[in-house]
Amino acid sequence: MLSQWLDGLVSALPSPSGGSHTGVPGRKHLCLDGLLSDPVATDARSVDAMPFKLQHEELRKLSWSGIPKQVRPIAWKLLSGYLPANVDRRESTLQRKRKEYFAFVEQYYDSRNDESHQDTYRQIHIDIPRMSPEVLRLQPKVTEIFERILFIWAIRHPASGYVQGINDLVTPFFVVFVCEYIEEEEVENFDVSSLPEEVLQNIEADSYWCMSKLLDGIQDNYTFAQPGIQKKVKMLEELVSRIDEQVHRHLDQHEVKYLQFAFRWMNNLLMREVPLRCTIRLWDTYQSEPEGFSHFHLYVCAAFLVRWRKEILEEKDFQELLIFLQNLPTIHWGNEEISVLLAEAYRLKFAFADAPNHYKK
Repeated sequence: MLSQWLDGLVSALPSPSGGSHTGVPGRKHLCLDGLLSDPVATDARSVDAMPFKLQHEELRKLSWSGIPKQVRPIAWKLLSGYLPANVDRRESTLQRKRKEYFAFVEQYYDSRNDESHQDTYRQIHIDIPRMSPEVLRLQPKVTEIFERILFIWAIRHPASGYVQGINDLVTPFFVVFVCEYIEEEEVENFDVSSLPEEVLQNIEADSYWCMSKLLDGIQDNYTFAQPGIQKKVKMLEELVSRIDEQVHRHLDQHEVKYLQFAFRWMNNLLMREVPLRCTIRLWDTYQSEPEGFSHFHLYVCAAFLVRWRKEILEEKDFQELLIFLQNLPTIHWGNEEISVLLAEAYRLKFAFADAPNHYKK
């Protein structure tokens, strides 16, 4: 039954080509196999009869261990809250939200060179070429889309405005939503400008709204003085001191401050530390986990740091330690490494999340 429902998630929206989506080979993925054999799956009741809230919970369970590429775009839209669980409302919601976004563009974007907004726009313009992946960011069409998304978000969120780091958070959504319309395995090498204008507009609006949903949960990371990040880095330090006192003491003895390497981990949600393919896989879980981008990310960062304990303990010099922590060798990482990382983060969360006093000695 759950397998039928998963197909239903895909078929509920029209395919980019106007036809219908085909079945999902990714159902053979181990995580899906495990869920499909759940007693709920063999229940005689139709999944269609499930309350929408229960359907959403089942989607979260399916998605925690990774989402097949074919269904990731719609799954992310549902998990983020951008799309409603009610199938009958999805198409009208998409049309309304896309129209609303471009109304914002029409209302605000021409003001980007006004004196009150030009500093914001200039910073966005500077930051976009620093994003990854390199081939994608160098495409003028991509730059244009990202500039609009980030500027509109900044204008509509004056409490924080634009802060360096927010630019990175558009990329996973953009890449995943581009994949909804193309067959290429490596979207980074795809010429985005070859897509029809209507498709590009859909991708842009969907990326804006999903990024906005993400930032709603972590906006204190980007308000003045970034108090959310300062707090999370302190929590990371306290957590690591409990789970691996030797690593914590080694960093302290060599005067390495957590802010010197972990600020970026929180500001960019580890996007600068792992390849984009790993970020996308991480976000499958983050969007499936309650407070994934805020709370669960802390445990992922702790597991990530301790993952390098051998290398950290071998370094006896402040500068070498810091260089290592700011340039961790993850270029060849894939799903296997991320799955191990997430499993350890989940173990830590289970051990510490319900006992906040355990953070502190």
